[in-house]
Amino acid sequence: MAVPVSKDLVILALAAWVSVALVEISAQETPAQPASASPVMSERLNLVERAAEVPGPGYSSPAVVADTKSLDPAAATKAWLATVPRDQREKSDAYFEGGYWLLLWNFLLVAAISVLLLESGISARLRDFAERAARFRSLQVACYAIPYFLIVATLSFPLNLYEHFFREHQYGFATQTFLPWFREQLIGFGLTIIGGTILLIALYSVFRRAPRTWWIWGTGLVVIFLFIVVFIAPLCIEPLFNTYKPLTNVEIRDSILAMARANQIPAKQVFEVDASRQTTRISANVSGVLGTTRIALNDNLLKQCTLPEIRMVMAHEMGHYVLNHGAKLLTYAGIFILIGFAFTRALFDAAVRRWGARWRVRSIADPAGLPFLVLILSTLLFIATPFLNTVVRVTEREADAFGINTSREADGMARVALKLGAYRKLDPMPLEEFIFFDHPSGRARIHMAMDWKAANLPCGKSAALETVPPTQQ
Repeated sequence: MAVPVSKDLVILALAAWVSVALVEISAQETPAQPASASPVMSERLNLVERAAEVPGPGYSSPAVVADTKSLDPAAATKAWLATVPRDQREKSDAYFEGGYWLLLWNFLLVAAISVLLLESGISARLRDFAERAARFRSLQVACYAIPYFLIVATLSFPLNLYEHFFREHQYGFATQTFLPWFREQLIGFGLTIIGGTILLIALYSVFRRAPRTWWIWGTGLVVIFLFIVVFIAPLCIEPLFNTYKPLTNVEIRDSILAMARANQIPAKQVFEVDASRQTTRISANVSGVLGTTRIALNDNLLKQCTLPEIRMVMAHEMGHYVLNHGAKLLTYAGIFILIGFAFTRALFDAAVRRWGARWRVRSIADPAGLPFLVLILSTLLFIATPFLNTVVRVTEREADAFGINTSREADGMARVALKLGAYRKLDPMPLEEFIFFDHPSGRARIHMAMDWKAANLPCGKSAALETVPPTQQ
């Protein structure tokens, strides 16, 4: 389940790198719109299933589906996609394509705020205030960081309000009224100030002590910070936004725990999250490290999906956990951060030589240079978007493969892909998918499910059970 952290955390470019890793390290399936299909779509789905000799949506498909030798995966994929009414496809495409522009507007907003703080001298004046207010340098960084976050949050609030409140209501994804939503934004912003200030104090300490090699030591520091956040999020952060309670549906709980036991996931309970008070989307996760492992799914998933679909979603999440995607993504994040910091060191030093006097920025260790640090890292992050998305998309595809082989719910996977398609473009162009998709498209996921189904993979038999022990012959 996603933690509703304030968007302002992304304004700090370092935390933008953090946010890329956090969502996936927690092994979260990106949420979708309400799964309640229209009557037209339901009828079309039933026709597709009958054509493929598949039982109805309430049926939990067996390990081996009868006679799929004649199934053409490409044709079956087209048939599944054709069940979505045109108006729903257009709405989904409009929502997702609008995100392309929001990616650009968010970057331009960060750039504009950074330039404003530098050119107006506000950043330098904040630094001067911090030096007067505190004697110790670490406290000076804190005295700079807090008003910096306040200014950035204020200037970015209009876009944040549109993107995460008005737009979500426009497309029917949000259920909160303004006051509860704003309250959670304030909680997220409070976490941003606390976490961001601690990170900046530590980073500027590295800047002062290692002015030439800070980009190496700084990478290690940010990776450690990431690990700590991932560790404490399920315990301390997520309960601030949602209530977790044991799942009471025995059939669903036992089915999920059976898959967990089969994959040696150390969880004895499944938790239900009250996400419906915030959103109409579905989501789930299997997350945690060092004894904090937790299996959770939100109440929207329970209300809107059938057991085969729930099994597929949960098996996908288990794939993230079993395949160690958290550790892998943390490693990939460290590599990207190292490269970004290396570029930042060269660009920052060159900028200080040219514009340092104008901005009254002394060196990398001067907090007044933070807006330029953010500008550089945000630009690099924006340019690297296709590559970051590809890294995440590959892990999601691996989790899909794990999920379908664990749950053996090919049609459940296809149905869930269509429901996720309520907010993610189902059939994008290849280049479009490469640049903007951090998950496989609905078409790719359905095709994987139909490939698996066409293969009609049987369960293997143990030779030990078929062979009579020599002593008994």
